[in-house]
Amino acid sequence: MPIPLQHTFLDRFLRYVQIDTESDPNSDTVPSTSKQKNLGKLLVKELLEIGIVDAHLDTHGYVYATIPSNSNKEKIPVICFCSHMDTSPDCSGNNVQPIIHKNYDGRDIILPKGKDQIVKMKDHPDLKDQIGHDLITASGDTLLGADNKAGVSEIMDLCYQLMQHPEIKHGTIKILFTPDEEIGRGANHVDLKKLGADYGYTVDGEQRGSLEDETFSADGATITINGVVIHPGYAKGRMENALKIAADILAALPKDSLSPETTSGKQGFIHPVTMDGNSEKATIQFIIRDFIDEQLLAHKEVLQKIMDQVLKNYPNSTATLEIKEQYRNMKKVLDKHPSVVNNALEAIRRAGMEPNQRSIRGGTDGSRLSFMGLPCPNIFTGGHAFHSPQEWVTVQDMQKVVETLVELVQVWEEQGVI
Repeated sequence: MPIPLQHTFLDRFLRYVQIDTESDPNSDTVPSTSKQKNLGKLLVKELLEIGIVDAHLDTHGYVYATIPSNSNKEKIPVICFCSHMDTSPDCSGNNVQPIIHKNYDGRDIILPKGKDQIVKMKDHPDLKDQIGHDLITASGDTLLGADNKAGVSEIMDLCYQLMQHPEIKHGTIKILFTPDEEIGRGANHVDLKKLGADYGYTVDGEQRGSLEDETFSADGATITINGVVIHPGYAKGRMENALKIAADILAALPKDSLSPETTSGKQGFIHPVTMDGNSEKATIQFIIRDFIDEQLLAHKEVLQKIMDQVLKNYPNSTATLEIKEQYRNMKKVLDKHPSVVNNALEAIRRAGMEPNQRSIRGGTDGSRLSFMGLPCPNIFTGGHAFHSPQEWVTVQDMQKVVETLVELVQVWEEQGVI
């Protein structure tokens, strides 16, 4: 018979999203914005209040906590649950005003503050499975912050349930909340020795019942262009404008392939994200993505050929292409540890859902953590339309996450040895 749980995730979520934790890719501090620590301090306070005695915030803005085992079994792997506290800089996270739309009836939802921000089922097909549920959005001029304060709230509710219900048997559970995941730095300063976990789960996915065990492999690319600058009044036949060279490179990218807007499924892409500079020197930043590592090299060669071809028209200018590894497809690691995926699939079933095992056209902290030595697939949060003013989540889906996590710790405990 299921254990009756008095859930706390909704109250937590509505409070957490009102704390601005937007990260900043242009900052070189750790964390990138000090305001992320405001949420971290609150989480530590609440973890201590529910009886988790070692909860603390470190100097880098990471929250660590431990729930001791209450099982009489030995050799139960130590499991970590991880979510990130920051929100994306793609959309404002300041002054978020969450709204609960009770008993969603399938009609368009007009958000009160966003100009023409309307949540429509035709744009969000997953809404067809949410009729009768309680939908949470922001007011239309900010993101909601379900990515990933939904995950944070759900893990916090798990902690509460485990501390309130000793009849839920589990091994040692580790909690990790990270800053700066949205700008690709979430795992940079994780202390895995201090964490002391054998396996982990990020709670950072989307659709109800989904488990993601495969991510893109990712590189960053920078093209630096050195043009020829001269007084524009006397530039005929002599000036080679670095900005125009950069524009020519961008214009030469494939029009019908190798871009986010023309690919799906397992197809990779080359995506320019920023261009800076002046007529003398310019830089273009790209992200390169594919599920197959070898294809990253092929994409790099495409970019190199485009750059070299464009430079033929500018004989006195130079350009360089620099590639930096960002993260790799975690499936390579997870395939060596099948229990970490299989146990999560079983927990989803026990929580009353048919699991949807799938790939992410993106990455999570789990991508890096897996290669750092902590195999770490990604569990759903129930959130949708991340990084946008139309972001939404339902109360019922968030409850299903907590139920899944409660089942998951018990699955691992059942496999322990007396």
